[in-house]
Amino acid sequence: MRMPVLLISLLLGMVAAGQALAASPASSRLERIQAEHIVRVCIWPDYYGITYRNPKTLQLSGIEIDMANELGKELGARVDFIDSSFARLIDDLTADRCDIAMFAIGITPARAEKLSFSPPHLTSDIYAIATRTNRRITSWDDIDSPGTIVAVARGTLHETVMKEMLRDAQLLILDTPFAREQEVQAGRADVFITDYPYSQRFLAGNDWAKLIAPPGKYHLTPYAYATALGDDAWHARIERFVTDIKRDGRLLEAARRHKLEPIVSP
Repeated sequence: MRMPVLLISLLLGMVAAGQALAASPASSRLERIQAEHIVRVCIWPDYYGITYRNPKTLQLSGIEIDMANELGKELGARVDFIDSSFARLIDDLTADRCDIAMFAIGITPARAEKLSFSPPHLTSDIYAIATRTNRRITSWDDIDSPGTIVAVARGTLHETVMKEMLRDAQLLILDTPFAREQEVQAGRADVFITDYPYSQRFLAGNDWAKLIAPPGKYHLTPYAYATALGDDAWHARIERFVTDIKRDGRLLEAARRHKLEPIVSP
């Protein structure tokens, strides 16, 4: 299975076009945040290494939790974390349930039509997780074969990618990441598709799992922060934040802390 690398410049062009078409709001979210000293940040609390809530302690950790707190410091605002997901992302932002989504949002054409994206700060390929006892799947090329069942979580970019790429394998779309993992562990699916951050933390905590990596670049996706369309002042402030955390080393420091240095975007 092979696929051309996702063209970051093309997608960012779509983002800019979408922003130009959107009407400017009566007042910027930035003004409200500065007045109320609260910034609402949407996260997906099941994203290992990115925005993860420990089920025992309920503590949040991950590179985007660190970056959200840095954003709060710069704005002089308290950070209120709002639970979201990839399936609810667009609705949560457009309905103004949060000011920004900070959980490594993959820039895709469909999302770029409805959301505003910052410059990318992370870039990841996709990977597969199988059980160690699965003898049918030993390499990436084994995945797209008759009789193979590939599990993905609904609303993720992996759903879109695998719909386009699979020719012979069966695609199983499940409502939650946990459900896809259960299907693989129980033997009802052969692999589930994920990204670098999730795969690394998942392997560390599940000794039954093995990583199936593509032999080369398969589908590189830029990750960014997302906001609702039409708020130029807020978008410009987030762009400046991303530029600053790259330049002053805060992003790289957090990436090293969470073992994500290989996917930091230049």
